[in-house]
Amino acid sequence: MTNKILIIEDDDETARYVSNGLDEQNFVVDRAANGRDGLFHATDGSYDCIVLDRLMPGMDGMAVLAALRAAGVVTPVIILSGRGLPEDRIDGLTRGCDDYLAKPFSFAELLARIRLLVRRGSASAASVDTSRRCDDLEIDLLTRRVKRAGQVVDLQPREFRLLEFLLRHCDQVVTRTMLLEGVWDYHFDPGTNVIDVHLSRLRKKVDAGSAKPLLHTVRGVGYRLSASP
Repeated sequence: MTNKILIIEDDDETARYVSNGLDEQNFVVDRAANGRDGLFHATDGSYDCIVLDRLMPGMDGMAVLAALRAAGVVTPVIILSGRGLPEDRIDGLTRGCDDYLAKPFSFAELLARIRLLVRRGSASAASVDTSRRCDDLEIDLLTRRVKRAGQVVDLQPREFRLLEFLLRHCDQVVTRTMLLEGVWDYHFDPGTNVIDVHLSRLRKKVDAGSAKPLLHTVRGVGYRLSASP
């Protein structure tokens, strides 16, 4: 199966460099030269991965990303940016992108990251087990719908990914390191409270109005999703 990639990049030289390289690797590639055109193409949901420039005139990459996630588009997004400080990468990842690569970049590294995200998406789609449960909490991995006691729980993309990870380890203690690697793809500790912030938001949504909390903090160790206290 041929994978389809969308490149949203206003710099023609960079766009041609990435596009030609992906063409040589037998990807089907579409290009958009600005954020608004890119958003129009991306919302049809037919892409396996989106390569998105962060800094563009008019509608920049972060605005495009926010609009995509608000519209429920869960296509993996790799941000390309000349802003490569740790706080820039953390900001991009916490705002919904799946990977972040600073310019100048190696095409070989970009290709490896694209292939990883495409494989991850294909594996999820091909999975026979498309739903998971913990007590009265259920999640559908295909429709990305979450329900608690039959009521729909509205989650942001990163919150959904966090809950999915916790459900895969239901009744187990999940450490901060496991969450950083499994949810944020960090292989280092960014030294921020990003996990605590997202867990707090997720707890308010999942446990809201329920007499039985499912999200538990295991002090000094990590977190646990369980019907047991």
